Amino acid sequence: MGGFSAEREVSLSSGRECALALVEAGYDVVEVDAGRDLAGQLAAVKPDVVFNSLHGRWGEDGCVQGILEWLRIPYTHSGVLASALAMDKQRSKEAYRAAGLPVVASLLAPKADVCDRHLMDAPYVVKPSNEGSSVGVYIVQQGANSPPQLSAEMPDVVMVEAYVPGRELTTAVLGERALTVTDIVTDGWYDYNAKYSVGGSRHEIPANIPRDIYDACLDYALRAHKALGCRGLSRTDFRWDESRGVDGLILLETNTQPGMTPTSLAPEQAAWAGMDFPALCRWLVEDASCDR
Repeated sequence: MGGFSAEREVSLSSGRECALALVEAGYDVVEVDAGRDLAGQLAAVKPDVVFNSLHGRWGEDGCVQGILEWLRIPYTHSGVLASALAMDKQRSKEAYRAAGLPVVASLLAPKADVCDRHLMDAPYVVKPSNEGSSVGVYIVQQGANSPPQLSAEMPDVVMVEAYVPGRELTTAVLGERALTVTDIVTDGWYDYNAKYSVGGSRHEIPANIPRDIYDACLDYALRAHKALGCRGLSRTDFRWDESRGVDGLILLETNTQPGMTPTSLAPEQAAWAGMDFPALCRWLVEDASCDR
């Protein structure tokens, strides 16, 4: 847990919740704040299984997974390739397209070009191509006179993506099963604070949506999980433009390390499906493996 990505605090929160649940489930638990000498930390602990509660770069992009493969320690969630692919938003879109899943137009561009001129018609979104939890996202509204002025923390190359209007929907996949659909209701955009602040959003579960949209979310989420090669738990996010029916359902991205905090979506869906939080954590431990 922890680590040193932009999502460190979320990871610490997830880690604490998971550690408590794993103790309740009967495991001996050692909390490891992942430092740059993680291999040394793990060698000292000698764990039977690593429960990966890291988020963001280095923790869910294949880097930590590679260390665990090298050490031959079974670990939860997706392996090296699926983690790296899902974290790279442009390459994951290519995998979705190849699987026949609906995505929107996007491109990668130097940050300087994005700040200099509009690279696509507004509205559009600018974001890092390899971060999660809505870190560093800019929405350029229709009629904007000037392009966005990105912060110094943004990477040198960013993604520019057509804005998708509509409702925020999400579906978790556990193993080979898509669980349900949650409608995420906020006063504005579903940003970092809405995701992780108590009261920042309201989760309607199951979503009050037409059956064909519900079924499409389950189908798309499971297909995305398989297209990326995920294992264990993943969560796929959608936008749905009600005026366009099924054609208005767009896949945004798949998270291979969904948040495991009190306001997180995947544990809520597991609970709805009859699996409480300790049981979910136990399932993930028993599912842990190394890719061979």
